Amino acid sequence: MLKSTKQFFRAAASKLELSDEQVNKLLEPNKVHTFTIDVDGDSFDGFRVQHNNTRGPYKGGIRFHPDVNEDEVTALATLMTLKTAAVNIPLGGGKGGVVINPRELDDKQLEQLSREYVRQLVDEIGPDTDVPAPDVNTNAQIVDWMEDEYQQQTGDGSGASFTGKSLNNGGINGREAATGRGGVYALQEFLKSADFGSGPVTIAVQGFGNVGSFFATVGAQNHKNWRIVAVSDSSATLRANSRLDVNELKEFKDDDGSFEDYSGDAEVLGSDELIKQDVDVLVLAAHGNAVTEDNVDQIKAKCILELANGPVSTEADETLSAMDVSIIPDLVANAGGVIVSYFEWQQNREGTDWSEQKVNEELEECIIDATDDMVACAQDNDVDLRTAGYMVAIRRLSESNDN
Repeated sequence: MLKSTKQFFRAAASKLELSDEQVNKLLEPNKVHTFTIDVDGDSFDGFRVQHNNTRGPYKGGIRFHPDVNEDEVTALATLMTLKTAAVNIPLGGGKGGVVINPRELDDKQLEQLSREYVRQLVDEIGPDTDVPAPDVNTNAQIVDWMEDEYQQQTGDGSGASFTGKSLNNGGINGREAATGRGGVYALQEFLKSADFGSGPVTIAVQGFGNVGSFFATVGAQNHKNWRIVAVSDSSATLRANSRLDVNELKEFKDDDGSFEDYSGDAEVLGSDELIKQDVDVLVLAAHGNAVTEDNVDQIKAKCILELANGPVSTEADETLSAMDVSIIPDLVANAGGVIVSYFEWQQNREGTDWSEQKVNEELEECIIDATDDMVACAQDNDVDLRTAGYMVAIRRLSESNDN
């Protein structure tokens, strides 16, 4: 991931005629924190990478996963710097993690791990410095413990040192659906500039978890001409001739259903069949490297919407570009989460309580502006959308560095 991020970054920077010195400066993290956390006699490696704060406090999640490593965290911190710049919110980029399988801990140990993570970094984070959030295998409860620990350690009662908190602890309305909803806004805006005709837009969604399911339900509600004809989870793909009832499918998944056991009105296929569907838009909401050089030749979609982080490899990206497949990159497409995190941070600092309607309206405006900026840059410079998104972000970072 770090290699791919740097490759995309350098390709975009060359279009802006940045020097190697400027590029290296922008790619280099400001600070890399490494430490160990002890939980009941066992030690676990922890990280916090603070990549760039020229546009505002570092911002980025904390993940608990056995595969966490410094390169991954650095790549994700770099991407967050670019993402916040691409959507033009006044935050920087950071990321954190602990090398651990949290499913092997009980609730008491998980709380101990969460609080110790904060104690290790208490002098390096805060509302005006670095504002972490939940990520893989972390959630509102974990962030509530972290926020409480920071408050105990510093006396700061603003609640603005972490985002992704529970609603009764300063969280914000609309956060759960934000990434999927933001993807809807990005796609709807892109389609205005794309030649897809006036008929229905057929869509396949890989990954029907939180992000994919909210994209599907919000998209179906807001756009009657969008037809979601295929969805998948890790067990199977469901395919319909006309359209799937995505609200019913969300209820099915919320009840811990598995698509391989689905008995409704849909054809059940293998999970790897999803990306092969002949649709207008392929939504990648499952995991990184979902499309690689090994399966890129199976893609029939005209457009790919990246709701996962890095779902298209560098090699596959080049092939898809040659195939004239438009890719709406994760840099903008899945930025809904960090945008609403920014709103939560604002809400906490103001001591206000934003309504879900206000959150959604502000999110839509932000994503639309970012998508328009990216599309305009692509057209003006005759580059693909990913390069354009990086160019917009890098230009803003360079300008903030110069100031």
